[in-house]
Amino acid sequence: MARTTPHHHPLTEGEPLYRRIATELLGELRDGVIPPGERLPGERRLAEHFEVSRETVRQALQVLRRDGLLATDRRGSHATLPGRPVEAPAWSGFPLGARCAGRGAVARATVAWEAPPSGHAEALGVAPARPTLVHRYWSASADGRELRAAVTSFSAVALAEVEELGRYRDRADGTGAAELRRAYDWMRRAGLTLHHRDTITRIAGAPSVRVIRRVHDQHARPLEITELVMDAQEDVLVYEFTVPAAV
Repeated sequence: MARTTPHHHPLTEGEPLYRRIATELLGELRDGVIPPGERLPGERRLAEHFEVSRETVRQALQVLRRDGLLATDRRGSHATLPGRPVEAPAWSGFPLGARCAGRGAVARATVAWEAPPSGHAEALGVAPARPTLVHRYWSASADGRELRAAVTSFSAVALAEVEELGRYRDRADGTGAAELRRAYDWMRRAGLTLHHRDTITRIAGAPSVRVIRRVHDQHARPLEITELVMDAQEDVLVYEFTVPAAV
């Protein structure tokens, strides 16, 4: 849920609060904050998001189900509005929109359970030398020229709250392939609102730039930090933005 400002619920006379929440939730569905087909956060997270009780959320969801805007199965409720399928990433791919550039390009990604690189531990609030999940990505053009090299460290919060990331701990030996392309979507599905700050600097004496991304959630808890070095002459960094619902 991508809202970054508090909710206020001025009611018209006689309007139940749950109907107002249903209207606001419908607005977020229509604005793409919750993509069609994506599973909604649980009642507790929705109650925190809208700053109301779980019973109010439950009644609001029932209104949307009755109108055919939500469907519920054993996995929970999901949006049924027409639009792009949920498989289309809502954010640029991880890490930082990494993708093979050009025909014949190659890429490799691995994960390891190890101490994060220098500077990552402090940004994540991790004790020095304490291991965490570290993701490494590398890509090169068909002629062998390195295009991108990235390293990402995840926080304890991300591993505890994002089930898909937590599963990697037992098989993060640094050798097997790792597909974390949808890491940001996993975080959103876990009910985390993602805020990121990217710093881009030129590397002296080289045709490259360094991008450092810091991601935190709606409670200002750090989730991950990524450091990416890319060849600015051979590769293109693309940013995609999802506009949050209007307040």
